[in-house]
Amino acid sequence: MQKWIETLEQNNILLVKKLIKEGNNVNDCNEQGENVLAIAIQKRCDKTIIDLLIEHGADIFSKDESGISIFDQAIIFSNVELTQKMIEQGVNVNVTSRESKMTPLMEAACYGRCEVAQILLDNGADMNAKDIQGYSAADFARRMRKKKMTELFIKNYENHKSVK
Repeated sequence: MQKWIETLEQNNILLVKKLIKEGNNVNDCNEQGENVLAIAIQKRCDKTIIDLLIEHGADIFSKDESGISIFDQAIIFSNVELTQKMIEQGVNVNVTSRESKMTPLMEAACYGRCEVAQILLDNGADMNAKDIQGYSAADFARRMRKKKMTELFIKNYENHKSVK
């Protein structure tokens, strides 16, 4: 796994190709259960590296020991393209594997990821979903003082209301 981490830190497509050619497993995990793809997202690797890992079998549906999925990672690190790609490949925008029941939209709200939140909303994310403490995505936006995110929720709520 250390080879992968060092390579991904360099964001070097040639070294990634070399590791793949040498037979290194693109689904290797670190001690926390994060796979190579999750680490590539965290290291903010280029789209070409992310795509290459996926092309060579990186599991886009994996999650670490805390229940944080690749989809969660894409949201947290504001990887808009991967978020959209995963939705197109069937990831449900309302499903969470976290014990806290924090949804992808709640994550976007916490981190102030407005563009990602809008994609989630456009693809059916439930603004009314609550975590185990009873907080919605809008509650998280307010609590985290994410003004633009709060405005986004207000706009989407009003648009949703006017459609009915």
